[in-house]
Amino acid sequence: MTTASAQDNKPTVVFVHGAFAESSSWNGVLTKLIAKGYPVVAAANPLRGVKSDADYVASILKNIKGSIVLVGHSYGGLVISNAVKNNQNVKALVYVAAFAPEAGETAAALTGLYPGSTLGPTLAPPVALPDGGKDLYIQQSKFQAQFAADVSIADARVMAATQRPITEAALNEASGEPAWKSIPSWFIYGDRDLNIPAAAHAFQAKRANSKETIAVQGASHVVMVSHPDAVATLIEHAATTK
Repeated sequence: MTTASAQDNKPTVVFVHGAFAESSSWNGVLTKLIAKGYPVVAAANPLRGVKSDADYVASILKNIKGSIVLVGHSYGGLVISNAVKNNQNVKALVYVAAFAPEAGETAAALTGLYPGSTLGPTLAPPVALPDGGKDLYIQQSKFQAQFAADVSIADARVMAATQRPITEAALNEASGEPAWKSIPSWFIYGDRDLNIPAAAHAFQAKRANSKETIAVQGASHVVMVSHPDAVATLIEHAATTK
């Protein structure tokens, strides 16, 4: 099942990480899909702004032949919602503890839609950028409890040290018309997500008419790291649904 001919019959799965993470956050899921013959791409999301990040991911999608399953985590959900740009190869969207915005909505606004997010107090002092903007990080000492409570201490320390910052402007940039209105979507999230409250996930999944929604009991914001089997299985459902 890992031959080139087997891969030709499967869609390419494109992963887009979110804020305070990076492409390796998908490793556990990637390993399982690669073993089953899926072509995969883990994009390096710039985390600079919704439109510019979506344009970057769209350029990757244009160079992929055949059907595509587009997967986003956290802020990456905004990116995949805006990156399709009428690309007919994108057949499914999978939101992994991710935002699925309506046009005009922002990550910051969706985070506060329901009570429960404790992200704000865990952020480190913003880092000033040459263009006048600000980069945001989570304090390393608070990273595990906030972001990855169900990940081992050793792994969480590595994740904290390698986290990618996001600009403050990106979290406050409005989404365009989202792709989930025309492309089928699937949702999975942890019920102990402290970045995006579970109620917000459930609301967005229902609004998007999710084909399948899974709330993983006890899972943190990085459900793809702590529960790669569940995430990989849902992606396969999206990939094989006609």
